[in-house]
Amino acid sequence: MNKPPLIPRAPFTGLPFSSASGRGVLAADRDGLGIATILVRKGQLNALSSRVRERFGIELPSGPYRVAAGDVAFAGVAPGSWLVTSEIDSHRFAASLKEGLGAVAAVADQSSGYAVLRLTGPKLREALAKVLPVDLHPRSFRTGDVLATLASHVSATLWRLQDAADGSPVFEVAVYRSFAASFWHSLASSAAEFGFVPGG
Repeated sequence: MNKPPLIPRAPFTGLPFSSASGRGVLAADRDGLGIATILVRKGQLNALSSRVRERFGIELPSGPYRVAAGDVAFAGVAPGSWLVTSEIDSHRFAASLKEGLGAVAAVADQSSGYAVLRLTGPKLREALAKVLPVDLHPRSFRTGDVLATLASHVSATLWRLQDAADGSPVFEVAVYRSFAASFWHSLASSAAEFGFVPGG
């Protein structure tokens, strides 16, 4: 008897939103992103920077900052280390990176290892303040800034995108896929009074 094929499940599928009225915090699962980490090889930073510039038209960030061009973005997450995302070709992205950068950087596919959530809404900062031990005021955490931190005891990487058309802040947060539900429940609890709904 043939078993039905296994179908990958999006990390935030089926998790509850708030029953409170309002749209203070909107969340959208970014499942399907191509995600990889790259770690520069010893003495190869200049070569890596040149290859990233030639291939993607991106100046490799030298600190905790995210730079995007087209469908690809590089986020500095540690000295000599970047989290790289692609909006398209997610299944081939890491392999493609390895082909182009493998001589000067170690590349690891993280597409099934991370869960990424896009968050926005007029009450987002208030909700995140209950979960993250960091200052997210726009003067302190500017567009493009990247931060590795803890979110209610879950390791998380956060970056700020351009504000939404209505002026609401927009962030994306990446957590290990196995902790996606724990992070979600903490966020849903912190946003409950404002309304926590699909969107983003």
